[in-house]
Amino acid sequence: MDNWNGIVSLMIACIELVLIINIFVFAEKNRFNKIAVIILIVLMIYQVLEFVMCHLGYSSSLLAYMAFIDISFLPPLDLYLIYTFFIKKNDNLRYLFVLPFIFIIYFAFVLNRFEVASCTVFYAVYNYPHGTLFGIYYYLPIAASIFFLISYLRKGTVKKNIYFAGLLLTGHVIMAIPVLFAFLLATLRMSGMLNSIESIMCKFAFSYALCLTFFALNNKESVNE
Repeated sequence: MDNWNGIVSLMIACIELVLIINIFVFAEKNRFNKIAVIILIVLMIYQVLEFVMCHLGYSSSLLAYMAFIDISFLPPLDLYLIYTFFIKKNDNLRYLFVLPFIFIIYFAFVLNRFEVASCTVFYAVYNYPHGTLFGIYYYLPIAASIFFLISYLRKGTVKKNIYFAGLLLTGHVIMAIPVLFAFLLATLRMSGMLNSIESIMCKFAFSYALCLTFFALNNKESVNE
């Protein structure tokens, strides 16, 4: 087989599927664990789409659009899970999910501007509209999640929840490494990595997927629906 592009995406998608099955089988069915599963499904779908585009060659604008729409739900889901579990329930956070639907509607009108520019074994490079605006929307909630986790670790008193916060913070920090590196290169006027940052970040998010799985398997606190 000469074409290895997208193989890493397929491997990660398969492992994430195994993680999802483990949570379904072994984790307690509570609200937070259900959110964790949804996040894992979002990450897995993105990897599958990237495999289809990069390895199977179906690199259409529609599939690139679907990949971005799928992954646009990650930041609000992540922030909702972190804030409501470690801080307090806040119904206003539901409005975070309005933003992905705004992107869905708007991006549908500029569908032909989505393009898979190139693929590698590890990641894909995209051309897409309003990358800066999408980046602000994408990274701010993740940065907020990191802030809330650090704040909880400094003030938390429940030993088990401190363990959870440290676990998820580790996943977030690893996931954020390529973002920090990309913006460092951008300050040096080497901005090429920015067009592939979502793809690279989702590979690093595999560590977060593992942390979420450990979280769900050990989160035994029942939550009234």
